[in-house]
Order: sequence, then C-alpha cells, then structure tokens
Amino acid sequence: MPSASSTPKNALFTPDFSSMKGLQAACAFLPPPCTEAATVITEREHTLTKPPGSLGRLEDITLWLGTWQGTAKPQLDPAYVTIFAGNHGVTAQNVSPYPSSVTAQMVANFERGGAAINQLSRHANAHLSVLPLFDLTPTDDFSIAPAMSEERFLNAVKAGYHSVPHDARIFCPGEMGIGNTSAAAALATALLGHDASYWTGRGTGLNDAGVAHKATIIARACALHRTHAQNPLDIARCLGGHELAAMMGATLAARHHRIPTLLDGFVVTAAVLPLFAINPQLLAHTRLAHCSAETGHRALAQHMGLTPLLDLGLRLGEGSGAALALPLLRAALTCHHNMATFAEASISNRA
Repeated sequence: MPSASSTPKNALFTPDFSSMKGLQAACAFLPPPCTEAATVITEREHTLTKPPGSLGRLEDITLWLGTWQGTAKPQLDPAYVTIFAGNHGVTAQNVSPYPSSVTAQMVANFERGGAAINQLSRHANAHLSVLPLFDLTPTDDFSIAPAMSEERFLNAVKAGYHSVPHDARIFCPGEMGIGNTSAAAALATALLGHDASYWTGRGTGLNDAGVAHKATIIARACALHRTHAQNPLDIARCLGGHELAAMMGATLAARHHRIPTLLDGFVVTAAVLPLFAINPQLLAHTRLAHCSAETGHRALAQHMGLTPLLDLGLRLGEGSGAALALPLLRAALTCHHNMATFAEASISNRA
C-alpha cells in the first residue's frame, strides 16, 4: 500500500521571500499528487457494498484527501484552522459600518473561545489558532496608494507560509479584518474584470447606498493601480491586505507540502485568486468548503472551477464554513474505510 508519491511529502524546498522574483519562483514549484494512492483508493471503492458512484462527492473527497496526503488510508487528524487577522487602511473611506478596532476585539474573542469558529472548530475536532499580522497595523489606503510595499507584502506572505504545521492532515485558513471584503472585491475586479459593483457586497452590513459607495472606492483603486500592477502578485500587493497575503502564503505552503486545504468564503477565495491567475494547478490541493452569501463569491467560485461542498447562506468568515465541512469529510472517510466489501458481506456484486 503506498504511503507517499515519488516526491517526499515535505520535499526539500526553501522559498525565497526576499524578492517578488523569489516568490514568483516559489509559485512554480508544484509537487505532484500521489497517483499510486489514487489507484488503491479507486480499486477499493469499486468493491464496497453500494452501486458504483452512489456516494457521489463523498467518493471524490476520499480520493482527493488520499492523493494529496500520499496514502490510501487518508485521515483528518490533526486538522488545523488558522484565522489570519489584519486591518485595512481603506476603512478610512467608510467602506464598512464597523470601525477597525473591531478586528482586535474579535481577535480577543477568538482567544477567549467566544466566537462561532471556536465552537465549530471544537465540534470538528480541529486545532484553532489566530495569527494577527503586524500587530494589526493597517495597510495603506489602497484607494490612494499601494496597500503594501514589496517588503511588507513579502513578509506577510512569509508569515502565512511558515504558519502551516507540517503534520497537518487538513488545513483550513480563515480570516478576520474589518474592510477585507473591499480588498477581496478589488482583487476580483482587477484580476477578472467586470465593474466593481459586480463583486461588491454588503460585507458586515452596509445598506444600498453604502454598497454603491464601496464599489466606487474599489473602482477608483483598480484604476489607480492598473498601470503599474503588471502581474497577479503585484495586484495582490497593491489591492490586498496583510491577512489576504498571509492566506495566500499559507495556501502556497500547503501546496508545497501536499496538505489538503479547505477554502472558506469570499475573502479566502479572493486571497488565493492570484495563485489561480498564475497557474490553476497551484490550487489543485484545495476544495471549496462552502458558497458564501456575500455578493460575488458564487461567480468567483465558478470562474475558478470550485464547487462548494456546502451552501448554507453563511457570510461570517472566520473559517466557519471550512470548519463546518470537516465533519462531512470525516463521514466520507468513515464510509470508505469501514464499509464492508461485497466479498466480506457475502453479497453478489454486479456482473
């Protein structure tokens, strides 16, 4: 039974975060999934006491987990949920009904165990951690200047990259940051086109006038940076945020270490959009946990070829949708590992 593919799970690779060129090179390192594990998983699936394909996407989940973990016996423990927190200078433009101070207050709530993600992570038997970026110092206001210098952007990516535990069997990035739906919508606008209003939603509860104003600010920012943001990483630097850059770095690390990753809502999906724009295979190790109710997420997921596992009308963030999907993944593995085969149950298989 295979336990790893031809490339070791933690292949020796040292990314260079000292320059944008080094980050670009890191995005070109693509360890393959384990085809041997895929063969064994598929063969067992055909022997289980059920019609072929009758467990639908549960069967795909098992295959996905096994090929990236490099084993025909995939598991979910340890599972990790990490909340990346950051503040955004663009909140000075009144794009959110909440002040930036709420970011720190919610980080404290996470640390006390009082938020929804604390309960959902506990229910899913996942380790929860919180990573505030740069002590929650805000980015620059991206409607008048690049959100981050190259140095600050690379340091945020590096922090996210090195936050991923190498023993993780599943990784779930989440986020907290007042103003970060503006950054997410700006990234989608710049990388995918359409008017800013197409991607701009209510965030934490804007009214119609607030949404229209937010879209105007995002459109202004995209126009400002269009001339010098020449590639997806530059766009992420100019229009993103500290926590979005860190989530991109964490997702890249998970790809390098072949750790299956569950993407959460609109902000998390937008954070990894620059990776997709560079090469869709950078996200081959990911699945979309859920489709958020935030405007633009469904269209963003469709563009990236991501089909959500859940669709519950969530728009909380925090990694809540990813944590909710973990029990579904556990159910898929329980069926695959513990169901009887036709031979074991003395049941006639199809001819």
